[in-house]
Amino acid sequence: MYAITPRTTATRLRERMSYDTELVHSVLDEAWFCHLSFVVDGEPRVLPTLHVRIGEVLYVHGSTGSRPLLGATRQGEAGFPVCVAVTLIDGLVLARSQFHHSANYRSVVAHGRATTVTDPAEKSAVLTALVEKIATGRAAGTRPATARELAQTAVLALPLVEVAAKVRNGPVGDDEEDYGLPHWAGIVPLRQEFGEPQPDTGVGELPEYLRAAVTGVTA
Repeated sequence: MYAITPRTTATRLRERMSYDTELVHSVLDEAWFCHLSFVVDGEPRVLPTLHVRIGEVLYVHGSTGSRPLLGATRQGEAGFPVCVAVTLIDGLVLARSQFHHSANYRSVVAHGRATTVTDPAEKSAVLTALVEKIATGRAAGTRPATARELAQTAVLALPLVEVAAKVRNGPVGDDEEDYGLPHWAGIVPLRQEFGEPQPDTGVGELPEYLRAAVTGVTA
């Protein structure tokens, strides 16, 4: 369980909050991208980017010229204050009243100070983990990054210390007096899934590891 802090305490709907480690990990691992928030010159910024979790550290992919990396580099070991948000939408909640329309979702918000990953071995391991997140076995089926490519790539590390999940997973919550209204109400499920792979020019058959990731079926 993660410790509850003032920044991870909800001001409303506290019953949806969770500090369960496994739940937080599952949301971070299932989501493909996150939103990285930070402040530059007193103004807020939000950057959508890729992420991967390794143990209790969340790694965020970026460019060496990006504002968060430059900020983290300037502050060195002290780190760069950031907030990372990840959301998975599982369904649309259509109520009889417009007020009670909602969504079923799983989300994670992490606060902390991110630092720049400078060790080449750690950076390489993180980038490999990002590729493996797409499909187990993908790293072995690709060319590793060169030293020049690693130098052009930024990786920020955020320890998962001040973090919480928030989840809604339930039926429509209309007011009692609205249940007699003649309007349709219910849940419209949403899911993220792979489409049919579109091969580039000059490649062979779809690798088995990728076929398994796309279809969920192994030979």
